[in-house]
Amino acid sequence: MPPKLDATEGIVLNFINEQNKPLNSQIVADSLQKYGIKKTAAQKALDSLADAGKITFKEYGKQKIYLAKQDQFNIPTNEELEHMKKEISNLQENLAVESNAVNALGADIRAVETNMTMEQIRSKITTLSDEIGSMESKLIQLRGGAILVTLEEKKKVEDNYSSKITLWKKRKRIFKELWDMITEAIPRDLNELKEEVGFETDEDIGVSLQDFCNLNSKRQKR
Repeated sequence: MPPKLDATEGIVLNFINEQNKPLNSQIVADSLQKYGIKKTAAQKALDSLADAGKITFKEYGKQKIYLAKQDQFNIPTNEELEHMKKEISNLQENLAVESNAVNALGADIRAVETNMTMEQIRSKITTLSDEIGSMESKLIQLRGGAILVTLEEKKKVEDNYSSKITLWKKRKRIFKELWDMITEAIPRDLNELKEEVGFETDEDIGVSLQDFCNLNSKRQKR
């Protein structure tokens, strides 16, 4: 009856067999840290397993490389390998089909999620109906000659317009005085200087203060 393996040896043996590739004690210890197995314990377990014939090893200088015993595994024949390859190929094709189906279903789900629910649609219809009713009511009043803007509201807008025109004139005058003072002794093209400084006048962008003043004058004459 073979000697009973201790817990550490059992964990190491299972790991060696699962990996089924050349491993040294450091790799085994690093991989089994979650079991609290250090390098010294891993080395001791590997040597014990090798002495018991549970695993094989080869020495390369001072380093030992351990490997699972291959006679415990069923090695497939060439025919079995070919059959496996075909099965793998079929599975890959099925996986591709299923993946496409999943992607299509995901797209359908996203499309449904972006659509409004019936409750949202009803709420939207109610809101739009209220807006349409309000607009139709104002339209009827306008067609009937009703005045929708009170005299107070009209005066407030006109006073605000006049205030803005006055402020515009003031700032335009202040800027002109400063600009004339600065450029009086500068012997260079003023347009180039404006471009270099980085500013534009009303005239440069096609805006006329006088046109707005004329609008204000016409309003006051009415």
